[in-house]
Amino acid sequence: MQAEITSTKHIPVLATEVMQQLDPKPNDHYLDLTAGYGGHAQLVSAKAGATGNLTLVDRDEQAVEHLKQIFKGKSNVRIMHSDFLSASRELLKENKKFDVILADLGVSSPHLNIAERGFSFSSEGPLDMRMDQRQSKTAADIINHASEAELVGILKKYGEIKHSAKLARILAAGRPYKSTRDLAGRVAEAIPRRKKRTHPATEVFQALRIAVNSELELLEQSLPLWFELLAHKGRIGVISFHSLEDRLVKQAFRDYGGNRYDARLHIVTKRPIVGSDKEIVFNPRARSAKLRVAQRK
Repeated sequence: MQAEITSTKHIPVLATEVMQQLDPKPNDHYLDLTAGYGGHAQLVSAKAGATGNLTLVDRDEQAVEHLKQIFKGKSNVRIMHSDFLSASRELLKENKKFDVILADLGVSSPHLNIAERGFSFSSEGPLDMRMDQRQSKTAADIINHASEAELVGILKKYGEIKHSAKLARILAAGRPYKSTRDLAGRVAEAIPRRKKRTHPATEVFQALRIAVNSELELLEQSLPLWFELLAHKGRIGVISFHSLEDRLVKQAFRDYGGNRYDARLHIVTKRPIVGSDKEIVFNPRARSAKLRVAQRK
């Protein structure tokens, strides 16, 4: 599997914009809450130098093993195999402070390209979708065993799918589903593609992935902790990939920022930064990426 991972290149999104906005410097303490395959972290490491300090967090075992390889022998790099909420709580207990914090909330390219992980409907694979392979709940558990009412809630809340009740009824009637293509085929039958550019299963797979990994719940609970982990004048950047995430980030920045006397944050990006046309050509993942940045007062 390691050979497969290394051959599946992951290009960090908005890399230029992240480096410009977060502006890491020598001696900086950097926290990457979704370090993945080290794209952003390697860029920051080059800026922070040997005197900098990097804490890299990821809950995916394969990503953690990859990080250990690329940062092997670097005593100034700490790698934590953990979800970002648990890691944030642990770092707060240790009274850690960071000059630069980054959270890239997207799914890594290796996740999508390795069929066995079950994140993509474009290739045959199990209905897995777990970011942390130590957890037991998979997408198959949800799609095959959730009640029809529960499916409606998942499709509506996490996929923002119109006619969620009708789709849930169709999906429930078609159980059991054994693979990604099995499920995607059923969705395509239920939702004709028509003029829509994306595959009809896109939102369904997004909804299942978010539900499997409790993504929105973890993000909502973590954002206030990240602000606490910021050092004075420290900067935080959050890259989101769909409106549900971006909404939570935008609201949290507003709750803690602004021109109020008790505001803890200065909001650097009044509007989110998006990928350039040039980047989207060579890195299609950047098409939906939005970067918001704030600074601790």
